[in-house]
Formats: sequence, C-alpha cells, structure tokens
Amino acid sequence: MNADEILSQASMPIAAPAYPKGPYRFINREFFTVIYESDPDAIRAALPEPLEPDGSNTVLFETIRMPDSAGFGDYTEAGLVIPALHDGQPVNFTQQMFLDCSPPIYGGREIWGFPKKLGHPRLFVEGATLTGHLEFDGTTIALATMGYKYQHLLYDVDHGTKCHPDAILKKLQKTQVNLKMIPHVDGSLAIVQLVAYELADITVKGAWSGPAGLQLIHHVNAPVASLPVRKVVGGLHFITDLTLPYGRVLHDYLD
Repeated sequence: MNADEILSQASMPIAAPAYPKGPYRFINREFFTVIYESDPDAIRAALPEPLEPDGSNTVLFETIRMPDSAGFGDYTEAGLVIPALHDGQPVNFTQQMFLDCSPPIYGGREIWGFPKKLGHPRLFVEGATLTGHLEFDGTTIALATMGYKYQHLLYDVDHGTKCHPDAILKKLQKTQVNLKMIPHVDGSLAIVQLVAYELADITVKGAWSGPAGLQLIHHVNAPVASLPVRKVVGGLHFITDLTLPYGRVLHDYLD
C-alpha cells in the first residue's frame, strides 16, 4: 500500500476502517432531554476555560436514539450537556457521553473530540412514560422519565393548526462544543482543542414537552452525579432528520 492509498483512508485500522468519511446523515434521530438546575460551583468546575457558565445554572441530561445513522449504524447514547458562553455567545458543552456502538465511539472521539465511553443507554416507552435509562459496567447511573407526548409543540390542538418548529430548530442549531484531547506516541498530549460544530439540514418531525423526573447515581468511572440535580425544570422529546458535519477548532491550548 503506497502513501496515497494510506492517506485516502478514513480511519484506522487500515485493513477495515472503523468508520467511513462524512458528513454523517441521521434519519429519525430521537432526543429525550431533561433540563435541570444544578450546583453553580460544579458547573464552573466542569467547564474548560475559556468557556464560562451562562448564568442559568442548568444542565441537560440527554438520551438520544439513532436507528439510522449513515456510517455509524444503529445505536443509542446518553450524557450531560452544559449550556455555556464562549466570547459572550451561547454554546452547548458536551461534558459526558455514553453509548453502545463502537464506530461512533471511535469516530466521535477521533474527529470531534466527543467524550464518549462504552455504556448501555436505552430510550423506550412503557405505558404512558418515556424513559431514558443509562447503565455503566452493570450499574444504573441515570434514570430519566417524562409523560409520553404530554404536550405537542408542533400542533395547536385547540385551533387545529400546525405550529412552526422554530424553537426546536434554534436548540438544534446552537453551536456545540467538545474538549478534544489526543495523546502523542510518547504519552504527552498531541492535541488539546475546543472543537465546535453546528448540526445541519435539520427537519423536525415531531416535538413534545412535559413534566419530567431525573435521578443520577454516583459512580467513580461514570460521574454523571458530579453535576447534581437540584430541581428538574422539564422535559423535551423530539424526532428529527439531520446531518452531523465536520467541525472547526475554536481554541487550541497548545498554541
């Protein structure tokens, strides 16, 4: 294999790359987000400089079902996202993430710096309850619940009219930020960057809000409870088609 052939590959291993080149299209991607108030000192400690807290003292616990993702397959993920500011502009910082499929773990870490670890998240409906359940190394570490399709956000039942999905689109179009850390062969850090990206080509197929509950359990290797629940604000549930494009470097710590 010559140098040009090597450089044309998307990823390791060279014999069978773990994931193809993007961008990556997702069909019927289903989000369940519980918004909750947490400890402001814990939020500040979890945000890497130059990111700053946005003052809301809120954190998002997300469970996302991805049944049809180009290049990555069928998988589910769950984790914590912190609303923050970068140079005064609102962004979302992905603080922890757990999923059940190897290609998106490899690709997510290597391309965008997603803080992905292997876990066992589930998103399901039982009776009238939408549930996001996260297990790590055989232990339940998070349980999120919401009234299933409690309040339709895209349809005005009283007047029989469709509502515009701008609120959901605005949430999805917000700049997302990860802390990417890749070691050098000698063990030192070769890449330490804040990486930013924006989702694209978004179609909102359904959206609902409702009362929600959230329990986070302390675990040494999956510390979701380090951002403790002080008060649950509410839940959001929506289904979309979207594209995950490549990102850009927002801040380089080694420059």
